[in-house]
Amino acid sequence: MNLGNELTPSAWDQRYLQGRDGWDLGQAAPPLAHFLQEHPLAPQPPGRVLVPGCGRGHDARLLAQLGFSVTGIDISAEALSEARRLDQPEASSEWLQLDALDPAALQQAGLTAASMIGVVEHTCFCAIDPALRGAYARSMAQLVATGGWLLGLFWCHGRSGGPPFGAQPQQISALLEGAGFDAEVWGPAEHGVPSRDNEWLGLWRRRG
Repeated sequence: MNLGNELTPSAWDQRYLQGRDGWDLGQAAPPLAHFLQEHPLAPQPPGRVLVPGCGRGHDARLLAQLGFSVTGIDISAEALSEARRLDQPEASSEWLQLDALDPAALQQAGLTAASMIGVVEHTCFCAIDPALRGAYARSMAQLVATGGWLLGLFWCHGRSGGPPFGAQPQQISALLEGAGFDAEVWGPAEHGVPSRDNEWLGLWRRRG
């Protein structure tokens, strides 16, 4: 597989246009929604939160409804067009076409060091080239202020190929810890949909 061709903005646009978007549940991911609304350690608003690889923005809209100031980014213009169409005026989000692995573009768009209280990761980590995951973790850590957080839902399947690319829980934890996060919660996700086997959910705190 030529990942260079599979993971371009135009390739992701085509997935949306052709209906090859089986990752989209039409709602915020149930494990994330349950954690944010019910868990005693759930991050609380206010604060600015980033949703990288936001797609149609279901997770971002939930965060906005909970009272966070939300910025959703994606490399797909088609995904962001759908996110804007689905947005709710009473709890709107900011939608930007950006690459989470392009520090210069992030900074130019106002996503500067320590500018976020948190990051919600759901579908970006599994969509990028696995060789770039360390750079992605460091990019997210740079954006989160000391004491801020990263809440992530990861698909730890063992199948070959992708996207979505699989991962092992210990690999994910090691990457995030190496980037400057300490785990507060990390284990198999609850309340997931049956088709999403082997999901893991974690909350990490940005150390100083």
